[in-house]
Parts: sequence; structure tokens; C-alpha cells
Amino acid sequence: MKRPRQPATLNREEAFALRWRRGRRDLIGPITRLYGGTEGPGPILERIRQVLARHWAARPADLRRLDLERDVDPDWFLSEEMVAYVFYLDRFAGGLKDLPARIDYLKDLGVTYAHVMPCLMPRPGASDGGYAVMDYRRIDPKLGTMADFRRATLSLRAAGISTCIDMVLNHTAKEHEWARRARGGDPFYQDFYLMFDDPDLPQRYERTLTEVFPDQAPGNFTHYPDMGKWVWTTFNEYQWDLNWRNPEVFLAILDTILFLAGKGVEIFRLDAVAFMWKRMGTSCQNLPEVHDILQALTQATRIAAPAVIHKAEAIVGPTDLVPYLGQDTHQGRESQLAYHNNLMVQFWSSLASRDTRLMTHVLRSHFPESFRRACFATYIRCHDDIGWAITEEDAAHMPHITGPGHRAFLADFYAGRFRGSFARGADFQVNAVTGDRRTNGSFASLAGLEAAMEAGDGAAIDAAIARILMGHALIASFGGIPLIYMGDELGLTNDDGYLADPARAGDGRWMQRPPMDWDRAAEVDTSDAPHGRIYRGVRHILAVRKATLQLASGIPTRVIDSGNTGVFAYLRLGDDRTITCLCNFTERFQDVALDVPAGAIDLLSGAPPLRDGPVLRLPPYAALWLRA
Repeated sequence: MKRPRQPATLNREEAFALRWRRGRRDLIGPITRLYGGTEGPGPILERIRQVLARHWAARPADLRRLDLERDVDPDWFLSEEMVAYVFYLDRFAGGLKDLPARIDYLKDLGVTYAHVMPCLMPRPGASDGGYAVMDYRRIDPKLGTMADFRRATLSLRAAGISTCIDMVLNHTAKEHEWARRARGGDPFYQDFYLMFDDPDLPQRYERTLTEVFPDQAPGNFTHYPDMGKWVWTTFNEYQWDLNWRNPEVFLAILDTILFLAGKGVEIFRLDAVAFMWKRMGTSCQNLPEVHDILQALTQATRIAAPAVIHKAEAIVGPTDLVPYLGQDTHQGRESQLAYHNNLMVQFWSSLASRDTRLMTHVLRSHFPESFRRACFATYIRCHDDIGWAITEEDAAHMPHITGPGHRAFLADFYAGRFRGSFARGADFQVNAVTGDRRTNGSFASLAGLEAAMEAGDGAAIDAAIARILMGHALIASFGGIPLIYMGDELGLTNDDGYLADPARAGDGRWMQRPPMDWDRAAEVDTSDAPHGRIYRGVRHILAVRKATLQLASGIPTRVIDSGNTGVFAYLRLGDDRTITCLCNFTERFQDVALDVPAGAIDLLSGAPPLRDGPVLRLPPYAALWLRA
């Protein structure tokens, strides 16, 4: 008997059924652990399925096509062609309607991933740089509308650029509709937040918590007399922490992510994820349930919007960082991206000390050579401050330093207080109890360009440019997607204009968020001034990366001992060939004796490296990518 002929294509319902069957097995574990209860995970799983089915049915045709492309190539984001650019929209282009006119600039640089910094509707007044969101489904009116956003994402995608935006998971603004209903006495929405009727529990929690902003927002709880409640406010009084123990919060956030995915978002930067789960007697950071939440969000999104990936913003110590890319039961199932803040910290540490031993120890000891279907986002600077994440345990492996001592040295060096420092930065959030200080400053100013230009010192300018290009070569080759923060490719220095803006004057991080200088950008191909030299150098580094298969993010990275304390070394272990990468963190020539084939070429210069017999000679602040 003949079997009935099956249709050649799947309809939407059949496609969703297959996706649900595939994804359910990676959802059931974390959902059971988070929300199983006495009835098991069945009821909450069914509600998740309904949310996913609704958004799948409404997904626009262009995005369903992108879903299919990325189902066929699920490792698309691991390509050596991926390059990210990060910007505040108003400082880069003006508004969403103006963004398409700047796409050619991004394409010329080699960008394939555009992170539009907080663009969802913030609370009025102080908003933590846009991270106090009062409406996740509206664009900040100063930037445009959701229709403008959708058109902008279409223009970016047509140019081969994926759109990334921020999705704040730990908290909302106190003006968010959920918070307003909670403040009005609605018990359903009060359970969306962490609220207490008396100060006893907050005081007990406080014993083991740290302060994120000890200067401007000491403590982690705020009392509201009109409600008669204490509210958990980790970051600022106006940012209310969500109660992720409540499955309604999970469902509401998932629904919001998929709404935005339907508008063209391809990458979500999940903000402040380390703080999402709270447990008495702990620091309430990096708890196991955080990883269950991230796996559940990632796998649920993959069912209804397979083109979308997630990046975890977890600025934490080395031991806590690796799990955000999936370990043990979460391997290959959690966030596809995470910030490599330790690479950033160790770059600046080695640059100040001219000693790469701590960098080699930290990056070799704490991090695997590769991840399953995940990678780091590598960066030297971003919109935020630098927290000097140097632990006592790691400092103990180095001679003559301690954790507190080295952190103090770095803060002093990059604030320009240390004798001989080339940097121009500033302290941020000084903790009077611990003595720790974080640091603000743009890439160029911290690398010495601002001071060198003010002094008119040509040799110092050359050295600063070399430091900047060495840093970009590091993040382009170490393994992961390199993130270029707006203006770093032009060497933009600190901007003190924020001090004249009452909404920004109280937040020193605006120092490293200068507006884009389009006059300089227009000269990049012809100017021999620092901005032209830096831009052409960065563009060249990214172009070589894109042409080098061994620099794809899925290729293992092995940190090795160069035998010279001033030189950081690592191997990119391609299937066919290995690339030996070397970075000289000093202002002097350095010699390195490594087993590099005699015929090896430096991919960045296109020439053989300098040699003295078997010894390689690295010029000051040089970066070499050596391949046979």
C-alpha cells in the first residue's frame, strides 16, 4: 500500500511543532529547577509554549527567512568576519532616521554587528545612562519611534550588519507600568519586585552584599513610606530589582524579548545578569539559578526566533565569568556571548606594569581554550568604567604584588597620579571602606594620546598610537567577536562636555562617551594626523582578521609563556595551520625565542618578522600574527 504523499514544505504550525520538540528538552531542566513546584514544570512549560507560538505566528517573513538561514548555519556568529561596533545613537548619528546615512562608514570599517546602546524608553531625568527602562516596548522619543527602529534594522541587515540592543534583566525603572501598579497596591505586580514590609530581612541580606555605586547610591534597599515597604534597589533608588523567583516575571520578560525580536533585533545584550537571583547569606551574584534563567531564555528564544542570540553582561571575576558561556549541564545551551572583561583588565594591567606574567597566568589558568557554540566578546574599552578585577589568589602567583596593592597602583597609574604615567583618566566610585577605586577614561586618553598631543611630543604620540593599535590587534585575534567602542577607531580623547549637562554631570562615565567627530571621520583616508593613522590601522587589522580562517571564534586559543615578561603570547590552533600571536607591552624592543617556522610571515605587515638567528625581535608595542 502506498504511503500518503507528504507536502514538500512545512506550514507555520508544523515548523513550530518541530522547533518546540527540539527546544523543549533544553527548557525542561532549568524550568523544573526554577519553577517546578508541587505540580512539576508542566503548567509553566505550557504557558511558555503559548507565548512562543503566538510570537512565531506573528514573526515577519523577512525574519523567518533569517531564522532559516541561521538554522542551517547556527555558528554564524563564530565567523572570523564578525566585527562589532558599539555606540550611543544620539552621539553617533542623531536619531534612528539618521542612522542609515552612517551605514557606509560602518561598512568601510568592516562592521557586521551594530550595538545600539540603550534606546528603549528610559525614565525622565537620571536613568543610569538609559539602563533604567520605563517602557521596553517604546523607543526613547528623542531617538525616534518603533517604526523608525524597524526600518533602521532592515537597512542595517541589507548591509550585512546585525542589530544588537540592551535588554535590562535585573531591574526596571520605578516608573515602569509594573512598578507603578505595585506602588499602587496591586499584589500581583508587587510580587514582580523584591519588597519587604519591615527592615529586618533587608538588614540581614545587607550583611553579605556589596555596593555597586557606593558614592551615589549606598546600600541595596530603599524605603518608600507611601507604600510602607522596603524595595531592593541594587543599583540606584530608581531601579527596582525584579523578583525572578516569580514565573510571571520570566514570562513577561520572555514576551518582551520576542516582541523586540519581531522588530528586527538579532542580538540582545542582557544587562546586569549576575544579580538576578537572591539568596540570604550570599553576595547575591552569580548564583546557579542565574544560569538556569539564561539557559531558559536562550533556548525559548531559539524556538520562536532562531536568528536571535544573547550576550550576557556579567562583569565578574575569572572564576565566575566562564559559566556564562555554558559549563556542565549548561554547556552549549546558555548565552552565546559574554564580555571578556578579564582580557580588558589584563591588557591595561600589563600596559602599566610592562609585565605580562599576571596576564598570562590569569588567561591561561581560568579560561578554556574554546567553548561549545559560544564565544567571548573581546574589548579594550566600553561605555562603562574599568573595575580592577585583580584577585588575591591571582596576585599571589606574582612576585612582589598583592591584590589591593596592584589595584591601587592601576587606579593611580590611569588617573595620572603615578610618576611616569602616560594616562589621563579619573577615579570612579571610590569605596572608602575597601579603598578600591574604579577608573574612567577613553581608550586614547588612557593609552597616552591625550597627554602626548597636549605636549606636542611626536615620539609620545607615536607610542600612544602603537598602544592603541596593539590593543585592537589583541581583541581581533585572541578569540571572540572584537567590540570597537565608537570613536576608538579615531582616537577620540576624554570629553568633559558632560559637566555642562545637569542630567549627566553626576556620572563621570560620560567622560569616555564623547560625541562622534564626523569632521575627523571624513579625513581618515588622507590625514596623517593621529585619527587618520589610527583609523587606517584598525581597518587594516579587521580586514586581515576577516581574511584569516584561523581567527574564527570557534578556533581554540592557547595562552603560552613567551619566555619574556614584556611579551604576551598565544596560539590560534587552526585545523590546518597555527597562528602564533605576540604582543609587546613595552616601549622597548623585546626578544622572544619561540618555535616559529623559518618561513613564517606576519599577517599584519605581510613580511617576515625581524630575527636574530632563532630569536624574534619585536618592536615597541608591536603585535605580530605569525603563520607559516
